[in-house]
Amino acid sequence: MLVRTVIFASVAAVLATQIPTLMGKRSNEAVASANFVTGPSGEQPATPNGGTMRLRADAQGHYSGDFRINGRQVQGLIDTGATYVALNESFARRLGYTGNQLDFRYSVNTANGATKAAHVTLDRVEIGGIRVRDVEAFVLKDDALTSTLVGMSFLKKLASYSVADGSLSLKQ
Repeated sequence: MLVRTVIFASVAAVLATQIPTLMGKRSNEAVASANFVTGPSGEQPATPNGGTMRLRADAQGHYSGDFRINGRQVQGLIDTGATYVALNESFARRLGYTGNQLDFRYSVNTANGATKAAHVTLDRVEIGGIRVRDVEAFVLKDDALTSTLVGMSFLKKLASYSVADGSLSLKQ
């Protein structure tokens, strides 16, 4: 059996799966949650061409933002140590995934203990003017994951992402 290990920094997990080509590497970068860099009226800006987004770090140095996944809004924590986007089961069901589509066959060890995970491919993940299609994700049971983590399966589809002066810049 082929096994790949996925590491979710701080909040989440190690996922054991069967697709070795998608295996990610743990970086020494801080996990990311934060607030959007906002304009004078408090809007969440994207450049006029819609291809750049900046997020400001919160007090813990994390980056988060208002994402749209398959058209549904969700607060997502950017996690550069996570190989995949990770969703909890309740949110996945709000996205329309049914019991038949959620095959919880992957063993998962999280900060809250062992659970099962289901592999899905999200049609699109958006933030500001950035839109990424066909993003791999794992769905975890609600008691194992309370928030949405936005990992490298999203970030690697961007042209670039970088951290400077307390902000995370995403470019499509």
